Amino acid sequence: MSEIRRKLYKRGSSYETTVPMPLLFALDKSKKHNIIFKFEKNKWYVEFEEQRGKNK
Repeated sequence: MSEIRRKLYKRGSSYETTVPMPLLFALDKSKKHNIIFKFEKNKWYVEFEEQRGKNK
């Protein structure tokens, strides 16, 4: 089993983290994407969707 740990850091009044490159291996990096974190049945899932329209 693989494990990737990321630090959570404070930025202004919120907390952020970066997405590790091994999770982005299949994305076309010339396009912009939204990253969706889902928590279902006590598990986290990460999904990627290409940005479309005015959000670019």
